[in-house]
Amino acid sequence: MSKRYELGLNELDSLVKELPSSGIIALRGNLASGKTTLSKAIINNQNIVTSPTFSIMQEYDGIYHYDIYQGGFEAIKQNGLYENLYEDGLHIIEWADDKLLEFASKNGLNVCIIDIEICDNKRVYKVSYA
Repeated sequence: MSKRYELGLNELDSLVKELPSSGIIALRGNLASGKTTLSKAIINNQNIVTSPTFSIMQEYDGIYHYDIYQGGFEAIKQNGLYENLYEDGLHIIEWADDKLLEFASKNGLNVCIIDIEICDNKRVYKVSYA
């Protein structure tokens, strides 16, 4: 089952309220599709202020944000971060790929997949669960 949202960047609250508060949120989309903007909206919804500096993984009071720029699951493995996925909390992963989804499925991890596409001045968010 999947849901489709067509939203402007200032309308993300309606989507964020529908997302899980734990497990993995796998964000997929082209460069500049809005993955980081959605990540910030999810994190800010928890009243957490994000740091202006960023590394591959940043932890904000139980929310883990991974930006593995086009590296997919291999980048998570190479940086020794896959074990973090077993930690309680919410894991937001930008540039998620099929290998990540396969790993999560084989290891019983809950995954919400969000595919993002640009559509005029809005974004289309297709939300499904693996």
